[in-house]
Amino acid sequence: MERLLILNPGSTSTKLAVFEGESPLFTESIVHTPEELAPFDHVADQYEFRKALVLSCLEKHGIALDSLNAIVSRGGLLTPIEAGAYEVNDDMVWQLKNKPQNEHASNVGAMIALSIGRDRNIPAYIYDGITVDELLPINKITGVPFLRRKGMGHNLNTRAAALRYARENGKKYEDITVIVAHLGGGISVNLHHNGKIEDFINDEEGPFSPERSGGLPMFDVIKLCFDGDYSYHTMMNQVKRKGGLMAHLGTTDSREVEKRIENGDEKAKLIYDAMALNVAKNIAKCAPGVCGKVDAVILTGGIAYSEYFTTYIREHVEFLAPVVVYPGEDEMQSLALGGLRVLRGEEQAKPFVKTENPGF
Repeated sequence: MERLLILNPGSTSTKLAVFEGESPLFTESIVHTPEELAPFDHVADQYEFRKALVLSCLEKHGIALDSLNAIVSRGGLLTPIEAGAYEVNDDMVWQLKNKPQNEHASNVGAMIALSIGRDRNIPAYIYDGITVDELLPINKITGVPFLRRKGMGHNLNTRAAALRYARENGKKYEDITVIVAHLGGGISVNLHHNGKIEDFINDEEGPFSPERSGGLPMFDVIKLCFDGDYSYHTMMNQVKRKGGLMAHLGTTDSREVEKRIENGDEKAKLIYDAMALNVAKNIAKCAPGVCGKVDAVILTGGIAYSEYFTTYIREHVEFLAPVVVYPGEDEMQSLALGGLRVLRGEEQAKPFVKTENPGF
């Protein structure tokens, strides 16, 4: 049975797991306090700190490093890449240290994976990284030539949901056409067709969500940026962390919002329904790319556990295709299944090549 170490560094924690085949032996989340992270000026500087914690955790669980067949990490903010597996190599680590798209805790994962694996000849991979961008050229065009749409976002969970749908229906991923909505702290929608994510409405341009503002009236946004009351950082905070449900209702917890609705809060109902309708509208926006010929609409992510929310979306989009709900976002298992496909010869890992110009 294949044994895989799975790494998923986040901003305030490092999640890791060891899988034997499709089943986890253990999963653990190591929490990092602000005081522990304060000495590090850049995310890449946290590499040794986080690696030591990973090794200590493996020792605690009695996992010998030589027993591992592969290490799979969440992909960091690399240059635009294709979906699937990539070998972690020196070029990838250089990119994440020197020319990432942005600072992000996931950047450290590949560094740790390569370091642990290299000394023991254990292959290291990333799978369905954050910067997967397979958009068709026509879907990248905007009204401003130097601003192009991009596929960066919830690729790991949405593609895992599409692969699951294909598997459960006895089809190949390349032969299905599905629209997948990831419903979490950020909400994104993408179109899977011909074995690629051909269109992607990410959480900066699509529906508003528990934390994010989503698409906004552009003229008003530009005016706010220049009226003197908002800095770059306050504007980014408004649209990334203090938008959506937080801005309207003072909470990011959809369960709390639903309790308010049950208790007769009409404002909470209006805002929550508007968020669901926003999702439905953006699902429909993906359909013209395939002339409406969609096999299924898939709802996944944490909010997909909500029958209220998914029912609202279902009622507004089932004219397109049947709606399938896969609640939750098990990133650790998605990474493990991706690694297993490589180890079992079902998929070939691609090499990564660094570049000095990493933009989309």
